[in-house]
Amino acid sequence: MIYDASKFVFEPPSLVSRAHRILIKPSASYPYPYPFSTSREILGMIIDRVKQVSDADIIILEGAASGESVYPIYKSLGYDFQRVLMLDVKDCIWVEIENPLPHPFAIATFWVPNVVLSCDFLISVSPFRTIGNQGIFSIKNLLSLLPVSKYKKESTSGWGALDEFGWDKVFADLYFTLPFDLAIIDGRKRFSSQDESFKGKTESLGKIIKGEPFEVDCEASNLAGLDTQYLDIIKAGKVELDS
Repeated sequence: MIYDASKFVFEPPSLVSRAHRILIKPSASYPYPYPFSTSREILGMIIDRVKQVSDADIIILEGAASGESVYPIYKSLGYDFQRVLMLDVKDCIWVEIENPLPHPFAIATFWVPNVVLSCDFLISVSPFRTIGNQGIFSIKNLLSLLPVSKYKKESTSGWGALDEFGWDKVFADLYFTLPFDLAIIDGRKRFSSQDESFKGKTESLGKIIKGEPFEVDCEASNLAGLDTQYLDIIKAGKVELDS
């Protein structure tokens, strides 16, 4: 689950070798380099290792928080991988999918790119970033799969229309509605700030965390000593589904 970054080699799960389409979701909604965004290095490692065991189509999908094209951000972050399809959330066909929870915490349905549903294996790859006492880890990374034009608040950018529901509840609902198979948090460095800006502190952490998204976020939260409330909400949702 938690690996020494200097010794980490990505070993694709056995399901990857049987997949036809693999989607990789980086954290690249803003034009700021690692450790704010997902590094090209970690994406390159994952892509190369996947290609060694699978002939599946590999898709990278992200949406810009501004609602504008994400391709300039891809370029600025060095995302120039061979034989990888780079897609923008805003250019996709969106479909409305239901939250499988019997009693959703905030959102009963989400609009998401249909390409997500057509992929056999879903991977979230995020940096180790914190804002105050909150972690911006693998589950929060799923937010930018939602089209900004559907969820922005009035003339602002981002997904502000969801604010009224309570973000921790929204993230819990996203976790159940978009069941990603694998999460990787690149904790070679930790970026911490007090707000959403690029201004913050970078420190060495030397860790890579890999596993199921909920478990990975729990490990990262414990490692950083954070109070991550959406994880408690997800635990309640798991109990409801199991019962």
